Amino acid sequence: MEQTHTSHNGTTAATGAQRRVLVVEDDPTIVEAISARLRAEGFLVQTAADGPAGVDTAEAWQPDLLILDIMLPGFDGLEVCRRVQAQRPVPVLMLTARDDETDMLVGLGVGADDYMTKPFSMRELAARVHVLLRRVERAALAATTPRSGILRLGELEIDHAQRRVRVRSEDVHLTPTEFDLLVCLANTPRAVLSREQLLAEVWDWADASGTRTVDSHIKALRRKIGAERIRTVHGVGYALETPTP
Repeated sequence: MEQTHTSHNGTTAATGAQRRVLVVEDDPTIVEAISARLRAEGFLVQTAADGPAGVDTAEAWQPDLLILDIMLPGFDGLEVCRRVQAQRPVPVLMLTARDDETDMLVGLGVGADDYMTKPFSMRELAARVHVLLRRVERAALAATTPRSGILRLGELEIDHAQRRVRVRSEDVHLTPTEFDLLVCLANTPRAVLSREQLLAEVWDWADASGTRTVDSHIKALRRKIGAERIRTVHGVGYALETPTP
């Protein structure tokens, strides 16, 4: 008989289909806390304590998701992220001890999908992990049942079927989160979406504790598609600008 495990959030996972999470972190206390919580949520967990070990374990174990500290012995988490993403695409949740927006933007730029600043709650970390994995599942489903056609907004093209974006006919590399964020804005061009709406639509995150995450992803997206294409409405949110007819 197939065994199941009921997680803290009420979901039931089959042990034969457990998702693999690799935690690359050099603080033993944090590693133990993350591992215990994720195992209680039904995940299989492996750990590594430095950059080279993280890359080697990712290659050998093929995790479904990577939790990655920026500050690591050997080489840092940014280099781990680059090397792992070069092997195969995998969602990455970055951890940083510094509330430094530059670190966050650099992390997003090398392929991280989300970030959390220490200290953080294990409840929130587990929720973020579930959200990232659901996004991967949605992307896989979209690839098998794609929407037809390409959305063109001036010089910006969004290809839903291939999950590709072009600006002035040049391909722009977006992370899965950045692509979903752009699509969310493009679904209602020129309409202002609040940070809370974007959190709910893109991250499945119900409260306002992650609005800094939205802001940092918007900044990363602007760097890639052009700052003028996303308008800030101070105190409210963001809108995707489109050419005037």
